[in-house]
Amino acid sequence: MEWLKGLVRGGARAEGGEGALESARERRQRWRSVYVIYFTMFQMSLGFSIVLTGVYPYLDKLEPGASKEALGLAVGISPLGQLLASPLLGLWANRRSCRPAMLASLALFVAASALYANLHLARPHARTFMLVARALVGVASANVAVARSYLSAATLAGERTRAVAGASLAQVLGFVVGPALQAAAAPLGPGPAYTAAPRLDMYTAAGWANVLLGLVNLVCFLPFCFTEHKIAAREAMLLRGKETEKEALAELKPDLVSSWTLVGAFFVLVFNFVLLETLATPLTMDQFAWSKRQALQYMGALMSAGAVVACVVFALIAPLTKIFEERALLVWGGFLLTAAASLLCIPWGPGAPPLAAGVEAGGGCPVDRQPWCATSRVLTLPQFLLGYACVSVGYPLGVTLIQTIFSKVLGPRPQGVWQGVLTGAGCGSRALGPVFVSGVYARFGPDATFASTAALTLAALLALRLVYARLRPPAPSAPPPTELQPLSAPAPPAPPAQPDAAPV
Repeated sequence: MEWLKGLVRGGARAEGGEGALESARERRQRWRSVYVIYFTMFQMSLGFSIVLTGVYPYLDKLEPGASKEALGLAVGISPLGQLLASPLLGLWANRRSCRPAMLASLALFVAASALYANLHLARPHARTFMLVARALVGVASANVAVARSYLSAATLAGERTRAVAGASLAQVLGFVVGPALQAAAAPLGPGPAYTAAPRLDMYTAAGWANVLLGLVNLVCFLPFCFTEHKIAAREAMLLRGKETEKEALAELKPDLVSSWTLVGAFFVLVFNFVLLETLATPLTMDQFAWSKRQALQYMGALMSAGAVVACVVFALIAPLTKIFEERALLVWGGFLLTAAASLLCIPWGPGAPPLAAGVEAGGGCPVDRQPWCATSRVLTLPQFLLGYACVSVGYPLGVTLIQTIFSKVLGPRPQGVWQGVLTGAGCGSRALGPVFVSGVYARFGPDATFASTAALTLAALLALRLVYARLRPPAPSAPPPTELQPLSAPAPPAPPAQPDAAPV
């Protein structure tokens, strides 16, 4: 890859300093637009996660006695909307351009977030309008597929790993920072029971934060800030010596087995992360007898610590990949740690969890609604903290490496369709995961919930191990190297000698 980048830079010098692909000014504009994409992916993830710890007590405040099945539906309907809207938004972006699709989706995001912040005005139909608001947020969040598609088209082959890792970092940080912002709003209190005007309290603050960030993101996509530069197809045409971009890209064939395996593994990884964030608040209230306010504050602090751990993990990925293979880090670092987190959340402690004194007690396991509370073993706090530590390391490590390896396996081809498939896998897990785990948890308890997710994660680990040899980029030296060398470097024989010397 280094010699290919050298060839591109050599081509730039041949063009008189401005480059065969872009000028220095165009490069600055292109990366400024990439940074706007990073912010969008961060904000969409934050918009989903900021309500996760507060949606259950918010729903219970709006409609006292709300079931955990309603919680799963409120959390799961957002990624379901994203899953259904992603192909349509992607098609619109392909036929027009990236900007109109982004502006429309962000405007919808702002409107849906404002609706979420004013659900108290919709009584006695607050639950229905909560589902509408969350579904519209999901439809708006389909712009993540457009963002991934643009990212793959707007980066050179040598920049792809950096760009994908940056996008993964932005998404993961959005997932972990969101609950911390919700916890920061806890001192605002629950607010009055009834009011006929918009208000700011510890539940509505999440909606108003999304409104503000959505408006900032809208401004970022205006022409003075965001300029589209699609360079990947031009690079492929230049490096392969073809007359047209279409002719060059026709030669690039992805490995379907490894690609679909990575898509499935991504589904499982996101499933595990959403599981823990969805169940964290009700689980701790049941197992540790925390009140609603305590659960928000303590989980917010814990997730803030998880955000710090995630940042450290991201900083260590680059040096770690110089010592260990990316594939090994993905399998034994990302997936094994995530499976261990599920196993650690299976209650091992002596005795039963503390039982709730009543519906309004706010903490303890409600045996009247969850009969397993009387027979289940208690989850100890050290178990829970150790499990959360494992997922705080395993998830950012795994999600970054999956997307990096996935992009490399696809090769230097436009990845819009495949990135849409990967986004759809994440949407599917976020849609089905909360509904499944909240239903299983409410009916059968944490034993069945975390045992099933541990088995699913270990199955994904085994699948990755079976295709381990194929989790690498299509080597340019296999069929096409003898054709590519004279086309790419007709003058000096030195660049083609580098790939031949590396294996020796």
